[in-house]
Amino acid sequence: MNLNQELQNLNNRMDKCQRKLAAAIQRDDKVIIKQFKDELLSLNKKAQNVKHRKSSVVSDKSKDVKSLAFNRVLTKAEQADMGKLKKSVKDLVVVHPMTALGRSMGIKAVTGYAPKAF
Repeated sequence: MNLNQELQNLNNRMDKCQRKLAAAIQRDDKVIIKQFKDELLSLNKKAQNVKHRKSSVVSDKSKDVKSLAFNRVLTKAEQADMGKLKKSVKDLVVVHPMTALGRSMGIKAVTGYAPKAF
């Protein structure tokens, strides 16, 4: 299971527990309230752990991409024919600013990274 899916499942379980907790509070059922509060705490810790692992993976990938020797902003024509560009440039990595990797790197435009100039 990938990290996004795992995080989504944890969020769904937390949402379900919160709804059941609200119903238990309305009934004033002390045992069930304590049970769901404990479960919410454990699910929240797991979700924080998954978020941390996810950011760690992105930062590792960011370091790998930044270590490539050459980078430049891609023109609109190059972006339009990405297949041709990737065939002509060996080991090209294209980073879009709206992806998690692009946001973590702080780029403002679609940028290509490669070991050699292109």
